[in-house]
Amino acid sequence: MTTQMNWYLVKLVYQVIIGNGLHTPQFDEQLRLIRADELDWAREKAKVMGQIGAFTFLNHRDEEVNWKFIDVVEVHEIESLEDGTEIYSTTEEPLDVKSYLEIVNARARLAADQKCEKLVA
Repeated sequence: MTTQMNWYLVKLVYQVIIGNGLHTPQFDEQLRLIRADELDWAREKAKVMGQIGAFTFLNHRDEEVNWKFIDVVEVHEIESLEDGTEIYSTTEEPLDVKSYLEIVNARARLAADQKCEKLVA
């Protein structure tokens, strides 16, 4: 008997700590696709991936950079993978709409100027 595998979109959160951490706090949020037969297994696989992705290295200033895995904060089942399928959405409520739109437009211009990059670890 074959178990049906489903696709899940998960969000992993890492804290990036440079040196002794006396800098502007940085958090890296990653969206990843996971294939699993059920939600709990998708969450467990995502946690393992997050733990594997935690690492420490020296930057160009010989400062220790620590990517500390915080947790899996979202898990969403993707019902179908077809052209145009929505896989994630969020609603923003900016205090300054003009600034928000300026940022969105700047990011859109930047995206239009970039070549497609493969997201490969």
